[in-house]
Amino acid sequence: MVLVRNLRPPTEGVRHEEANTTAVLSGQLLGCGTLYVAETRLSWFDGSGMGFSLEYPSISLHAISRDVSAYPEEHLYVMVNGKLGGEGEAEMTEKAEEEEDEDGSDSSNGDEEEVITEIRFVPRDKASLESMFSAMCECQALHPDPDDEDSDNDFEGEEYNVEEAGPEYGHADVPTFYTCEEGLSSLTQEGQATLERLEGMLAQSVAQQYHMAGVRTEETKAEFEDGMEVDAAVAEAGQFEDADVEH
Repeated sequence: MVLVRNLRPPTEGVRHEEANTTAVLSGQLLGCGTLYVAETRLSWFDGSGMGFSLEYPSISLHAISRDVSAYPEEHLYVMVNGKLGGEGEAEMTEKAEEEEDEDGSDSSNGDEEEVITEIRFVPRDKASLESMFSAMCECQALHPDPDDEDSDNDFEGEEYNVEEAGPEYGHADVPTFYTCEEGLSSLTQEGQATLERLEGMLAQSVAQQYHMAGVRTEETKAEFEDGMEVDAAVAEAGQFEDADVEH
């Protein structure tokens, strides 16, 4: 992130240029100027040529904010890693960490929250917010985070063998899978008997289709559990019309 003074606006690779845009840096109103969304960096300059530029790798978040309770006007919100100081000075988080290391400070301070800078770009024409946001997405995509690329390639092209894994990774039981034939051949006598009993019950359930209310079945007779036989050919719809039914 670089804060500049009296620097000419970018002329090449500009994806979007938005005039009459107010910049608010960490709650401080900088004035009205022009926002340049270029491929190399994001820049804003006022009418006198004063302004600042942001490198895309330093931008951790950008979004359209329409919450008027957080800010009275809709705007393009940008969060930057580091602190953007005044009087042409840029104070980066990485630089501050290097100075701490040189001073021999305790590394436990790394648990503290990272310093960020919030910038709000408020255009006069609110309809331009979508174009501003889209241009920023396109330009930031040209500057991928190298840390993300390294993490994606950590295991690329490598094979992982559970048996050869070192003790530091521990040992986990890998589930064993069987095919249908392998599973049947590995059954015990008790398991085989259980399987045959289940198959018999299934076959009996399919075969016993009772004839009720005139619905035809594949069998002419169906035997109930109490031994009573019902002739499916005789049973027809309406044969129980005269029967008394208790409700």
